[in-house]
Amino acid sequence: MNFANFFAELKRRNVYKVAVAYAVVGWLAVQVTTQVFPIFEIPNWALRLIVLAIVIGFPIALVMAWAFELTPEGIKRTEDVDLATQASSKSRTWIYVVIVGALLSVGLFMLGRYGFREKISASSELPAKSIAVLPFENLSSDKENAYFTDGVQDEILTDLAKIADLKVISRTSVMQYKSGAPRNLREIGQQLGVAHVVEGSVQRAANKVRVNAQLIDARTDAHLWAQTYDRDLADVFAIQSEIAKAIADQLQAKLSPNEKKAIEQPPTTDLAAFDLYSRAKTLVLTAGLSATGEPDERKAIELLDEAVKRDPSFFDAYCQLAFAHEQLYAITGFDHTPARLALAEAAVQAATRLRPDAAETHLARAQYLYNGLRDYAGALAELEIARRGLPNDPRLFELTGYILRRRGQQEEGLRNLERAAELDPRNFNTLQQIALSYQALGRYAETIAALDRASAIVPDNAETRANRELFYLCWKADTRPLRQTIDAILAQGPGAIASAADTWFFCALAERDPAAAERALVALGDNPWLSNESPIILSHSFGEGLLARMTKDEARARTAFEAARVQQEKIVQAQPDYGPALCVLGLIDAALGRKDLALDEGRRAIALTPLEKDVINGSRVLQYFAITAAWAGEKELALQQLEAGLRAPVASEMLSYGALKLLPVWDPLRGDPRFEKIVDSLAPKE
Repeated sequence: MNFANFFAELKRRNVYKVAVAYAVVGWLAVQVTTQVFPIFEIPNWALRLIVLAIVIGFPIALVMAWAFELTPEGIKRTEDVDLATQASSKSRTWIYVVIVGALLSVGLFMLGRYGFREKISASSELPAKSIAVLPFENLSSDKENAYFTDGVQDEILTDLAKIADLKVISRTSVMQYKSGAPRNLREIGQQLGVAHVVEGSVQRAANKVRVNAQLIDARTDAHLWAQTYDRDLADVFAIQSEIAKAIADQLQAKLSPNEKKAIEQPPTTDLAAFDLYSRAKTLVLTAGLSATGEPDERKAIELLDEAVKRDPSFFDAYCQLAFAHEQLYAITGFDHTPARLALAEAAVQAATRLRPDAAETHLARAQYLYNGLRDYAGALAELEIARRGLPNDPRLFELTGYILRRRGQQEEGLRNLERAAELDPRNFNTLQQIALSYQALGRYAETIAALDRASAIVPDNAETRANRELFYLCWKADTRPLRQTIDAILAQGPGAIASAADTWFFCALAERDPAAAERALVALGDNPWLSNESPIILSHSFGEGLLARMTKDEARARTAFEAARVQQEKIVQAQPDYGPALCVLGLIDAALGRKDLALDEGRRAIALTPLEKDVINGSRVLQYFAITAAWAGEKELALQQLEAGLRAPVASEMLSYGALKLLPVWDPLRGDPRFEKIVDSLAPKE
C-alpha cells in the first residue's frame, strides 16, 4: 500500500475524525479536572493520573477507529461495513461534538485563566492544616494580667508549632490583631495564608482561671470547635496543652509521641516567673533596630533575670535571656563587650544543662555561635538539628539568612529571609531585614517595595515611612519625598518623630539646613545616629560635631568631637578587638586633626574586621575609612578607599549616590574631577 492509499484509508475509516474529536474532548477533560479538583482539595497525583490516562488512550482510540465502525446496528469490524453506502447517510454529530467540546474547553481555559481560578485560588491554595492563634482577650479585672493572657496565647501557639503536620504562623505576625477589636477572619486568614484561626479569652481571679478557646474556619467563618476551661490557676499550662491537642485532633494533624510529650511539658511551675517571662518576650519581639530600641532590650533582660532567679529550671526563659544578651552584643552592637558575651554564654549553658537534646537548645546554640563567635559552620550545623524539632519555626530560616549574608551569599540569604516571611508573613522586623538585604545589594527599587510591604502591616510606623524615602534619597539624590514625609510626621505631634529623628538629621544635612538639623538632634536625644548602618554607631555628640563642621563653626565642632571622643574611647577600651568601634574612633580623631592616629585606628579597624569573616561589618569599616582619610587630608588615599568601598560586597548608605552627591561629610573631596566622576557613575539610569 503506497502512502496516498494509506492516508485515503485513514480517512475512509474515520481515523482523522476520531483523532480530532479525541484531542478536543481530552483537552476538555483536562480543563475540567484542573479547574474543579483544587476546589475539593483532590491531590495533584489524581490529576496527573487522569492526564496520563488521556495520553495513553490516544493511540488506543486510533487503533479502535481503524479496526471498528459505529453503525446503527452497533459496533462492527470495519471490513464488515460498506462505508461507501453509509457515506450519504452518515450523521454529522461528530462535528457538533468537536465544536461544542472546543468551545467548552476554550471557555474553561479563559475562565480558569482570568476569572474562576482567581476567585477560588485564595481559599483553595490555603493549606488545610494551617492555623494562626490570634491574641486572646484579657477579661480579668486587673489589666496587669494582659501579659499573662499574652503568655497563655503564646504557649498555645508554641505548642501547635511543635507539630510537624501543621503550618503555624508565628506570634510576631499575629500580634497586630489585637483582642477586643473587630476582626474580619476571612481577611486575616488571607493575609496570614492560613485556613483556620483560633480566638480566645482569659479571665484570672485569685487562684482561679477561665480560658475560652474556639477554632474557626477562616474560609467560611464556620465554628469547628469551642471549649471553656474553669480550673485552678496552677492548671493553666495543662489547659494550654489540652487546647493544642484538641485543635490538632480537629485538623486531623498527625501527632508523634515526641510531639505529644513536648506539648505536655509545662514551661514552669512558677506563675510569677511566667508573668515576668511573658512581659520580657513581648519587649524583645518589639525592640527592633530603631534608634530607641536599647532601653526595651535592657528591661527585658532585667525581667528574665528575675524570672530565672525565681525558677532556676525555667528553660524557655534561659533561651530568651541568651538571645536578649546577644541583641545588645552583636545585633545592635550597643554593648559589644566580653562581659555581655559571657552572660549570653552562661544562659546558653544553663539551657543546655536543663534540656541538652531539645530543639530549642540547638537553636539557642546556633544563635550564640552566630551572634557571639561568628562561627557560621557551627551555627548552621546546630540549625540543621533544631529543624527536626521546630518544623514551623521561621527563626531557623531567618538565622540561616543572616548567616549567609555575613558569608557574602547575599542572594541565598535573601531567599531564606523570604522563606521566613512565608511562615511569618506579617513579621515587621523580617520585612525590614529583607529591605536591608536589597539595600545591601544596591537594589533600591526592591528595597522600597519591601518597605511598602512592611508599611502595609504597620502604616503608622514613622521609622519605616522615613526609611522608605531615605532610601529613595540614596538612590535618586532627591530629598523632597523625605522632607515631605518628615513634615507629615512632625505634624502628628512632638513625640511622633522620635524613632525617625536620625533619618530627619540625615535629610537636614543633605539639604544643608542647620535649623532643621538642630531640631533633629534635639529629637534624637541621647540615641545614636545612623541606626541603619549598624554596627557603625555615631553618637549625638558626633552628630553635633558634624553639624558644626557644616556651618564652619570650628570651636563648637572641636568641643562636640572632644566629647564624642571621651565616650568612644571608653567603648573601645571595653571592647578593644571590635573593629566598628575603633573605626568610629578613627573618624573622630580625623575630625580633631589627629591625622596619624586616625589613619592608624582606621587601618587597625579594617584588620580586625576582615571581609572573609564578616562581609557586612567588614564592608562598613572599609567604607567609612574613606571618610577618615578624606577628613585627615589624605585625598589620594580617600579616593582609593572610596573605590575599594564601592567594590565591597555590601552597599552602604554613606557611599550611595545621594550621600556622595549631597552630604557634607564628602566636602573635602568635592570639586576633585576624580571624585565627581565617581559620583556621576553612580547616578541612576533613567
